[in-house]
Amino acid sequence: MSLGIKLNFVAALVLLVLLAPASEAVISCSDVIKDLRPCVNYLVNGTGAPPSSCCAGASALAAAATSSADKKTACQCIKSAAQKINPNQQLAQGLAANCGITLPVAVSPNVDCSKVG
Repeated sequence: MSLGIKLNFVAALVLLVLLAPASEAVISCSDVIKDLRPCVNYLVNGTGAPPSSCCAGASALAAAATSSADKKTACQCIKSAAQKINPNQQLAQGLAANCGITLPVAVSPNVDCSKVG
């Protein structure tokens, strides 16, 4: 391969990288719901510590929501779900700490997702 062709290939590759969308969400609402589904009963009717399946799902969500776009998507999904299930606010606010993790977004029907990321 000649030097000119190699340079054109490299230039085209650099251009593709630069033009690619910077922060498209990889996570979907169905991923978020799947991860947090084991927490629903606990958040609505629970007491004490969350079940291990809930913490495993919350941990999976925390690991998956890494980019700003992922965090915003997760936030919007959680906010929408929280508005439907009306979780116990104390249990929802303490979920991450009670599972020993850090969630990128609060579990709340009132969270401002524009400030997440």
